[in-house]
This record gives sequence, structure tokens and C-alpha cells, in this order.
Amino acid sequence: MTRRSRHLPAALTGLGLGLLALGPALAPGFVLSYDMVFVPEPVFNALTFGLTGTVPRHVPSDAFVAALSLVLPGGWAQKAILLAIFVMACVSAASLVPSERLLPRLAAGVCYAWNPFVAERLLLGQWALLLGYAALPWVVAAAVSAGEPGGGKRLVRALIPAAIGGFAALAVSGLAALAAALAGAGRRRATPRVVAAGVALSLPWLAPGLLRSAGIPGDVSGVDAFAARADTPFGTLGSLLALGGVWNGEAVPAGYGTPVLAVAWLIVVLVALVAYAKYCRTPWAHGAAVAAAVGFVVAALGAVASPMLESAIRLWSCLALLRDGQQFVAPLAVVVAVGLGVAADRACEARLPVAALGAALVPVLVLPSLAMGGAGRLRAVDYPDDWARAKQIIEADRAAGDVLLLPWAYHRSYPWNHGRRVLDPLPRYLDRRVIANDAVTVGVPGRAVTVAAEDPRARRLDPLIKASGPLTGDLRGAGVGYVLVDEPETASAWSARLPGVREVLRGPDVVLYRVPGAVPVAERTVPVPPVVLAWLVAGLVVFWSFLAPGTNLGTPHPLRPLSRRTR
Repeated sequence: MTRRSRHLPAALTGLGLGLLALGPALAPGFVLSYDMVFVPEPVFNALTFGLTGTVPRHVPSDAFVAALSLVLPGGWAQKAILLAIFVMACVSAASLVPSERLLPRLAAGVCYAWNPFVAERLLLGQWALLLGYAALPWVVAAAVSAGEPGGGKRLVRALIPAAIGGFAALAVSGLAALAAALAGAGRRRATPRVVAAGVALSLPWLAPGLLRSAGIPGDVSGVDAFAARADTPFGTLGSLLALGGVWNGEAVPAGYGTPVLAVAWLIVVLVALVAYAKYCRTPWAHGAAVAAAVGFVVAALGAVASPMLESAIRLWSCLALLRDGQQFVAPLAVVVAVGLGVAADRACEARLPVAALGAALVPVLVLPSLAMGGAGRLRAVDYPDDWARAKQIIEADRAAGDVLLLPWAYHRSYPWNHGRRVLDPLPRYLDRRVIANDAVTVGVPGRAVTVAAEDPRARRLDPLIKASGPLTGDLRGAGVGYVLVDEPETASAWSARLPGVREVLRGPDVVLYRVPGAVPVAERTVPVPPVVLAWLVAGLVVFWSFLAPGTNLGTPHPLRPLSRRTR
């Protein structure tokens, strides 16, 4: 059996799971949910590459989307990416099951592509993180063998989806790869290669992050805000063990966590972990288990040891990457999925095909609310005509300065988006610098926590906008040429604070004001040459990784069936 034909059933299964999960999200238009922000005709500009001085969380994923949108117009680029996540997740997990039997491999693929982690992160809109997650099984296996001939190239190729996803995806994949490499027999040669690959592929977002004038922010209030939460009856640690525990309760699938489904899923997880520990004997098995254990500890830090994590962030702000702890249970999902595949293989050996089939179906059966766009929570919509008119007016006036977004909050719940919360798309929608309040307020038990704004220009304007006086003079001096209000019902209150401005557009979805006399102002941006060099180095590393035969993302070792001779 060729490698391609071996992967085809898993790829088709993943495609079917993606079609089932997305459902109405595959209709024409764009799916906008929390961090998932796609826009028509995305462009390459300073924001795309993190040059504006804002935190480059969107680098290089926005550049990837802009490039893909040159080939797939409209919202089809978004749909292709989302479907690819399910296909790649199913194939990567299936490829690690040490069996030639199809059903056990599909059981692992289904489990990895359809579980609480995928559901919660999808509803939270974190497609870039899920892109790295989809290739994580390959990353873990490649990290263990990175010290072997050709191992470094295999590792780089496996890390490409995480590199596209950006900082969060690479943080998860990089930590898992490092833990797996340190646990392997060839750790002395593998570990430096893992570190080198992770750093090289991080350069496109790492360089602008380190070079921004305000540095990498490390607001410790985010530890409480983004700590894992219980979404099952088993508490926070039990929820993490079950691959859930996301900090945002609105991202929990409908019905997940009810006693019957939660107990059923936890039994599946425990059976998979036992089967993995008892029967999985591959060169990477121990490394994957160590990566899962390390990931689980990191995931739990914010919930059980927040003072320790806060102290670490104060010492080195880069450790703020660990605040959203639940995302680090991703390596545990690899172990659970492969373990379920191994359990299904044992059932086949015992001539219990019904049990093996049940293992392949149970993830979908215990989490049915992921289907059809998360039970209707992910649906495609069109941007209103007002947005296109505002875009045309602003971009035709090149000398007008920047755009201020009001109301002064980063999340929106537009009626035309069915009231779903989403980061305001305007900074990506316009080919113009947009100043928006990127502070995030999160409700935690008993109080609300606000993580401070990270955009330096937003921080400077924040006290003025939150006051009650006129804004026109301050906005003119700050280089703001347009004020866009995307909640027209609040426009009257804002226009009272904008004397002398000219209303140039009023529609049911947007009100646009022109600030007379405003001219662009110079802001402290990230220097271009180091960022260009960072992209060049990362690109050359990727190019180098394909200068060898066998350039697929498959497993680094041939897989053997679990027969009595190999156990």
C-alpha cells in the first residue's frame, strides 16, 4: 500500500467530519466568531506584517490568508482553511496508529478531529491555533527523531502549519516538540534541532514583537482572565483531562458537560489512555506521553498556581504566551486519539469489530453539538453594503490620516452577524491604519478582569475617549482623519463630542465622519529591514526542508501492526 493510498480514507473521513461540523458555515459569505475574522479582498500592508507597532498576534496568518485569497476569492479561502484543519487532523492522527488495519486508524483520526478541544477552539474562532493543532501528531513524532539523518527537515515540514498559524500555534507545537525531543533516546542531537527549527519559523512574528516600541506585553491580569475553567462536573483538572476547560464559557458546545455525555466521554478518554500506556510501543510513544504530561501541567498553571505564573511573567514578559493555558492540552489530545486507535486495534484482534466501530463513532456521538456549525453558532454572513461604501470613501482619500473606531470596544455583536461576538473586522477590512480599543474584558467568578490595551496609540487616546469632553481637536492632533461608528444607534452620543466634523456617510450599519484638518502623523513603527530578514530566514528554512526526497508530512518511521511478535 502506498503512503498516499494509506492516507486517502482518513483524508476523506476528515473531509466528511469537516462538512458535518461546519454545515451552514459553508454557505457563501464569511464566518465571524470571536477571533475568527476574515474579510473580502484582504491586502498586504504594514499591519499584515506587524509593522504598525501593534502586537503581531496575526502574523503570519493574515499574510497567508491574503495570499490564499488571491487564488480563492471571497469567503472560499476561509472555508478551504477550515476544511483543511479537519482533513489534516484526521490524517495526522491516523498515521500514528501502529496498525495496518483501517478501522483503528480512522478511530484515532475521528477522535483527534472531533473532540471538546476542537469544538471549543473552533467556536472561539481560533482557526490559526487549530491549524497548528492539526499537524501536531506529525510534529511530536518528528521531534523524537529530529536527531536522525533528515530528521531536522522532517520536523520543519511538520511545523509549517503551526508556523502559518503564528505565535499561539507555534507555542503549543514548539513546547510539545521540545518535551518530546528531551524524552527521546537521541535527545542530544534532537533538542538543538527542535529549538533551532522553532526559533527560525517563529521569526516572522517574533521579530516585530521584540522590536515594537512597547516590547512584548506581559499583563499579569490575563492569568486570571484566561485561566482554564471547569466545563464538566469534574472540575477544572477533570475538564482539562477530558480535553475541555476553555476560559470562555460562551465557547462551550451546547449540551457538553451534562452528566451523561461528560461521563461517557471521560470513560472514552480513560480507556484510550490505558490502551496507550499498555500497548503503544513506537519510537515516539514515550516522547508523546511526556509532551502530553508537560502540556497538561502548563494548562493547569493558571487555574491551580496563578501566583507562580504571574511571577514568571513579571520576570520575562514572553511567558505571557502561557496565560491561555487550556490550549496546551493539545498534546494530550494526540495521546488520547492514538490510544483510542490502539484500543480499537486490540478489539479487532479480539474479533470484536463492533467495539472497534464504536470507537470510531463515539467521539461524534458524545459531542453531537459540534455538528452543523456548532448547532447553528457558526453561520456565514455577508458584510453590509455600508461597509463597502465606507471603505471606498476612506481609501479614496489617501491624505486624510487614520481611522478611529467607535464605540470604544474591540468586540462587536452586529445584528447582521446574528448577534455573535467577534473582534471588529475593520482593521483588516480597511487598507488604512485603524485605531481601536484592543483591551479585553473577561468575566471571572465574582468579578470582571480587563486586560489592558496593547496598541500604543489606543493607550494614548483611551483616557480622552473615556472622558466626556469634545474630541475633535485631540483626534486632529493624533492624525485621525475619519471616525467610523459601526453601531449607528450610538452615533448621536458620539457626534455631540465631535464638533466641527463632517458626516460623509450614514447608513443602517455605519456612520462615518470626516475630521477636517487632520494630517497623518508619524508613529513609532517596527523597522522594516529586520522583519524582511526574519521572513527571508524563515522562508529559506522552509525551502531547505523540501530539498530532500520524501517531502510529505507523514510519520518518520514505518508503522508496524500490533501483532504478538511486536508487542
